Amino acid sequence: MTRFRSDFLAEAHARGFVHQCTDLEALDALLAAGPVSAYVGYDLTADSLHVGHMISIMLLRLWQRTGNRPVVLFGGGTSKIGDPSGRDESRRLMSEAEIAANKEGIRKPFARLLRFGDGPTDAIEADNADWLDELRYIPLLREVGVHFSVNRMLSMDSVRLRLERDQPLTFLEFNYMILQAYDFRELYRRFGVRLQMGGSDQWGNIVMGADLIRRTDRAECFGLTVPLLATASGAKMGKTAQGAVWLNADRLAPFGYWQFWRNTEDPDVGRFLRLFTELPESEIVRLEALRGAEINEAKIVLATEATALLHGREAAEAARKAASGAGEEGLPSVTIPELSNGLPAFQLVARAFGLASNAEARRQIRGGAVRLNDAPVTDEAQLIGPESLRDGAARLSLGKKQAVLVRAG
Repeated sequence: MTRFRSDFLAEAHARGFVHQCTDLEALDALLAAGPVSAYVGYDLTADSLHVGHMISIMLLRLWQRTGNRPVVLFGGGTSKIGDPSGRDESRRLMSEAEIAANKEGIRKPFARLLRFGDGPTDAIEADNADWLDELRYIPLLREVGVHFSVNRMLSMDSVRLRLERDQPLTFLEFNYMILQAYDFRELYRRFGVRLQMGGSDQWGNIVMGADLIRRTDRAECFGLTVPLLATASGAKMGKTAQGAVWLNADRLAPFGYWQFWRNTEDPDVGRFLRLFTELPESEIVRLEALRGAEINEAKIVLATEATALLHGREAAEAARKAASGAGEEGLPSVTIPELSNGLPAFQLVARAFGLASNAEARRQIRGGAVRLNDAPVTDEAQLIGPESLRDGAARLSLGKKQAVLVRAG
């Protein structure tokens, strides 16, 4: 096993964060010499990040916890183009007002998960609109474009896969990797950033940025990617049958976020405990060794610790208590006193699964995602009361993987 001098790489490697790195040995030596600045970029394509982004946010948190400075880069400029990585079609072009509103939403989880300030290891925010909006096209082509080989750009996955599938790639999108490389160089020049981190689908863009800095500034910078996570069953992390698992509480209530982690597949428990909590390795080893019904203890710990990081300990404990108790199949139990007098189906679904709104619950019912005691719920206004309870509880399902026992008290 590789032995690292730096605390960051030792823990990141042990917890499963490291997928690729341009030069692990040289990065390790740089980190061992003192604090280093690194960034992760987030395009502003929605008003909330989703749980698939948590792996990079947790990596930034670990970066700061091990004595380094994280830089959160918002893509106010690149969001006007759209990243073609991993997509078969172009993104819809957004207005500047939409991008600004999305930025305000996306900032929320960072305020809780990172420490911002003026100290040497305090996190800072940047927005690439600050420099990309000011670029003049011809000077950019002459000063930066000359360092980019079209042959190499065509070989990058973000371009090659789109072309192989005979999907159109606009010239606007083709410029994306040049601008991302420019971002890396600008952050190096402005803040001394030496490392860009991101998902493995960003590897080509990251390498291009490090190469641009080497060519124009004669400096060595680094790239590190995290694995693109899929669950044991092959589902993409952050996506469910009901849509994205949002990080903002106004898009998904803390209880719904807790439930997502509580429904983790058995083989994923240890891996997710390492990536999405800060529990010590000894405790994770104990929890991942549990078998049978006891694995539910580990899932409850995972759900509570992950929720506490994002929404606070109080909200996490409230979610845990709301789901306390287990019945058939080890399902979590939710007590809803109003069930004694009857409750419209959409209100029951919203409360039981912690959905962000009644409108979302109505949409799920209309889409055929809800079942009560294994029977489809088709009328969103259907009154559900004590007559639906069997031995004091009713089994309520949302999609194929989320189910709870609802009780009246």
